[in-house]
Amino acid sequence: MMDNFDLEIKIKEYQDNSSNLEPTPEMRAYLLGNVINYTEDFLRQIYTLPAFNESADNGRGIINYNITDQPESIEQIIDAISTHVDKPGLNPASGGHLAYIPGGGLFGSALGDYLADIMNKYSGVYFAGPGPVRLENMLCRWLCDIAGYPENAAGNLTSGGSVANLTGIVTAREAFDLKSRDIEKSVIYSTVQAHHSIDKSIRIAGLGECIRRIIPMDERFRMIPGKLNEAINEDKVQGLNPFLVITSAGTTDTGSVDPLDEISDICSVHNLWHHCDGAYGAFFLLSDLVRDVLKGIDRTDSLVMDPHKGLFLPYGTGSVLIRDKEKMFKAHHHTANYMQDAMARQEEISPHDLSPEMSKHFRALRLWVPMKLAGLDAFKAALNEKILLTRYFYEKIQEIDGFEVGIYPELSIATYRYIPEYGDADNFNARIITEVLKDGRVFLSSTIINGRFTLRMAVLHFRTHLDTIDTALEVLKEKVDYIKNNI
Repeated sequence: MMDNFDLEIKIKEYQDNSSNLEPTPEMRAYLLGNVINYTEDFLRQIYTLPAFNESADNGRGIINYNITDQPESIEQIIDAISTHVDKPGLNPASGGHLAYIPGGGLFGSALGDYLADIMNKYSGVYFAGPGPVRLENMLCRWLCDIAGYPENAAGNLTSGGSVANLTGIVTAREAFDLKSRDIEKSVIYSTVQAHHSIDKSIRIAGLGECIRRIIPMDERFRMIPGKLNEAINEDKVQGLNPFLVITSAGTTDTGSVDPLDEISDICSVHNLWHHCDGAYGAFFLLSDLVRDVLKGIDRTDSLVMDPHKGLFLPYGTGSVLIRDKEKMFKAHHHTANYMQDAMARQEEISPHDLSPEMSKHFRALRLWVPMKLAGLDAFKAALNEKILLTRYFYEKIQEIDGFEVGIYPELSIATYRYIPEYGDADNFNARIITEVLKDGRVFLSSTIINGRFTLRMAVLHFRTHLDTIDTALEVLKEKVDYIKNNI
């Protein structure tokens, strides 16, 4: 063993060698200056940058920047990010991102994240971070108010809809006190339009061997309540254990909203848990144009709503709300001996008691800061704009010969496809997507609906405006003409 003198020398040596972890004020200013210059240049160009960049190496060059023992300059780091991370593929910060469900990326959220990362406040347990926990609980209460949930409801800010769906489904499992012996006789109901994260959540929650009933949909891809009721009654007659109905408030394919009010009636009669995946659509409750479409959402038992969708925040910001706080707490609370100090000083419920997460990012700031900076009215106006832009596209695409449209958009997703005079329509539409990606001005996606290759547009980026939709229409017409002339 070292004597105390040698031990102190070694400690100081390691301390000196770790000095790069704590930059001086001058170095911080220099580093920040470089980062701000890059991001400001990015934002100055954002309305002209491509929405999608086809790249020969698809960012493969970043593997040349593996971790090394010695430091590198901020200039080298930013150059690597710019060349191999930022440019290839989708530009999610672009208003031309009209595919999947766009994520936002508000500047105010970046400020919130910067503050959260510098302070490194812990938002998992009240004792350690009373302010962060109060802020998250306040925001979850605000989300509950938007949804129309009662005072006894609770919520949690999650990494996204997948963890939010998992949290809701686990709470349903625990609320019904399902044991392993019950799983094979227990029944879960949904439609084929349920998001694939639902299937993952069911499997991860240990419910993969439950009986799954896929309920038929109407012509607008919404669950048919009468068919749900029939299925539940039939399962009860067979001695099975119906316990969970999963609905959608805005499906990814078509933006359809299940008849939540009628389904809540059925769940109430049969004492079933009603979980609603509103990751995409629930924040349209803030829009007076479509709020009625979401009628009954306040009667669900659990609800997912993603701020990184409907509130335009950066990826990694979801939320789950549970109508009965006690059931959420029962499903997720756990403690340990080393937590005894924290448990003794618990004035407010801690997020870690309501979630699978214990260590978590202080997500509340990335939601709260932009909301306070811009005001709620700006978000409401943006949502209304996206709804009207989708309706505009839906009407205008029909003016281009050869295009047919799907159902009238309930929220901000429109489906459409081109029908060529001859040849295979699916192949033709697949070629349209390929050519759109090569072009890069806008980013569009496709899906399969009723066995047909279908194009879709999702309008939910705060930078998407009328000129963006006109560009998309122009690109589609150009690509159709190009393909027709190069068959």
